[in-house]
Formats: sequence, structure tokens, C-alpha cells
Amino acid sequence: MAMEAIEIERLIREAFPTATVEIKDLAGDGNHYAATVVAEEFKGLSRVKQHQLVYAALKGKMDGPAGELHALALTTKATN
Repeated sequence: MAMEAIEIERLIREAFPTATVEIKDLAGDGNHYAATVVAEEFKGLSRVKQHQLVYAALKGKMDGPAGELHALALTTKATN
């Protein structure tokens, strides 16, 4: 089951209102995306924690083989 880029962006923006979010469909199949998320909420957090927070914002959409989203390559950083 595929997921739309707009839905990924919506979920991330919902969790991080200050974020700048860029989503790219890597394979054109709705299952493999890259996301760049720059957010004030990431200040003082490790990259691992930033990524964990983004995955949590996706509300289980990547969970297990039945997840709507198969792969998400993340780039995160805090705003300056």
C-alpha cells in the first residue's frame, strides 16, 4: 500500500509546526521517500533522537511489512 508525499509532509508538520519539510519520492512508487526536516524543535537533540521523533510523527505508517511507507531516508537538523 503506497503513501502520498503530501501525507508524509502533513504528519511531520503536525508534529513540528516550525519545520521546513522537503519530501522526494525516490522510486516513483509511493513507498520509497527521502525527507529533509529542519525544525526549531530539534535544538539540543542528537541526530538519532531527531530521527526517532520524525518516525514517531508518522504514527505507525512505517511499522512492519504491512506499513504504508516502506522506506524513508531522513536528513534532519535544527534551525539556527
